[in-house]
Amino acid sequence: MNALPDESSPGLPPADYEMLCDFLRERTGLSFTEAKRYFVDRRVATRMAAVGVATVREYLRLLRFQASGEELQLLVNLMTVNETYFFREKYQFDCLVNSALDEVVRGRPPGARVRIWSAGCSTGEEPYSIALMLLEYWRRVDEFEIELYASDIDSSVLARAQEGIYEERSLQGLPAHLRSKYFRRIGSAPDRWQIIEELRESIDFSHVNIVDPEQLRAFRGIDVIFCRNLLIYFDDLGRREAASMFYDALAPNGFVCLGHSESMSRISSLFVPRRFPDAILYQKPVPGGLP
Repeated sequence: MNALPDESSPGLPPADYEMLCDFLRERTGLSFTEAKRYFVDRRVATRMAAVGVATVREYLRLLRFQASGEELQLLVNLMTVNETYFFREKYQFDCLVNSALDEVVRGRPPGARVRIWSAGCSTGEEPYSIALMLLEYWRRVDEFEIELYASDIDSSVLARAQEGIYEERSLQGLPAHLRSKYFRRIGSAPDRWQIIEELRESIDFSHVNIVDPEQLRAFRGIDVIFCRNLLIYFDDLGRREAASMFYDALAPNGFVCLGHSESMSRISSLFVPRRFPDAILYQKPVPGGLP
């Protein structure tokens, strides 16, 4: 019997740690190396104590066979890191409204749909930033039917995203005129703001595990996918699988936007790097080459 680790113990036995990490990788795509052992140990210990099991093997049985999947979701919520803010890496949003979208809509009639997906949206700053950039800085925003999707595997951050309430730390990069136009102060609190209802309702938030092909089938014909700083938590195989699913989700000539430290060229050969004045995006080619 392998006892629950306490503060003085070395943590999960190596075989149990490996089994647990293999399970999480298979179910979520998240990859935890030996360097993350303490991070994983403490969170697993917290959940094992909460459900009253004494061994990792018992806990894994619960994760595998619980019909509701509730415990796996609670563990995933503990395992994910959600550090973000409005207009983070703004040059990529600039690229969206200055270059990428004009290429996306080339040849489309007025009223055609434009679909943008924030995959791994965390607490919502990214999809709301996209909405603000479109409204304020894309000159053709009124010509098309824009659909904004946002998803995350962490159910707790999705609830916060839909609520749209933020503190000063999240808003630090937001120009003052956009705050006054699109946010309302919450009560008398000096540092809590809620994004206006119209914007909250303009985004379709959903709980999605991007390594689950069944869930990904709902995303087709997407023009731009933002997946920034998510694939860094996957191993090489997980990144390639995610890239393949993004490829299937994209419309012809659609774009993927990754985090500044990520490169699709090191992950998959399915995409063509496109260097725009503001940023590099990765494009799904069509037969016959790029336009």
